[in-house]
Parts: sequence; structure tokens; C-alpha cells
Amino acid sequence: MKPEVDQILGISAGQLMTSLVPLLPNSYAQGSSAVLSFMMLFAAQEYERGAEIRATDNAEMRMVLGLLAPIVDDAELKKKLEDAAISTDPSLLISKLNQSNAHLRALLIALHTHLESQGSDAARAGERRIWDVLKASAARRLLNPPGG
Repeated sequence: MKPEVDQILGISAGQLMTSLVPLLPNSYAQGSSAVLSFMMLFAAQEYERGAEIRATDNAEMRMVLGLLAPIVDDAELKKKLEDAAISTDPSLLISKLNQSNAHLRALLIALHTHLESQGSDAARAGERRIWDVLKASAARRLLNPPGG
């Protein structure tokens, strides 16, 4: 599609901020329109990087689930972790990536809970790996303010 969705949203947000918002009285409508234009800019940013963020998150979670599965002593959880580690995303559609992400995050939480109950050095190292994955995911998802 030409122009791309992020460009359309950016142009529309710019027009809203420079042409419409200044014409509105200082009121709820002006403030609401300004917020709407910023939301459009953030949506444009998400359009550009959304699939990459989710695919990267999913790949990192699969990696840590596979890496830590051997230290899990619960056979059922271990099997779920091993299966998840070799799974793949069925599609690059955001909705499908989100489904995979939710499933992997639930397993990551279950793994973290399990490791907390073990208390071994390997379990504590595993917990740190999980926190590293979660921190990296949060950093990828930070919004960059327009013009920032």
C-alpha cells in the first residue's frame, strides 16, 4: 500500500494538530483532539514495529524456556516448556503473534513460580534469565514520543 499506514496516520495526526486543534476553543474538544493526534502517532509507530517486537519477544521466551526446561523437576511443566521451546509462530499477523505471546508468557510465569520454589543456585540463575527476557521485552515496547 502506498502510502503506508504509518505515513497516513502521521500525516493525519499532523493535520489534526496543525489545522484543526488550533481552531477549537480551549476546551475538552481541543484537549481530546490533541490526545487523539498523539495516539495516532503512537499507532503509526506500533504499525511499523509491532510484528518485530512480538516475534522477537516470542523467540526470546522460547529460547529461555528451552534453556531452563532441563532444570525443571515437574515432568508435566517440563514437557510443556520443551514443546513451547520448539514451537513456532503460525503467522506474522499481530493477533496470532499476540496469541503465541500470551501462551509463552503464561509458561514463563509458571516456570518462574516453579524456580522460586526450588531455591537452588541453578534456579536463581534461571530466575535472572527470565527477568532479563522480561526487561528486554519491556524496553522494546517503550513508546518514543513524536519528535523525540
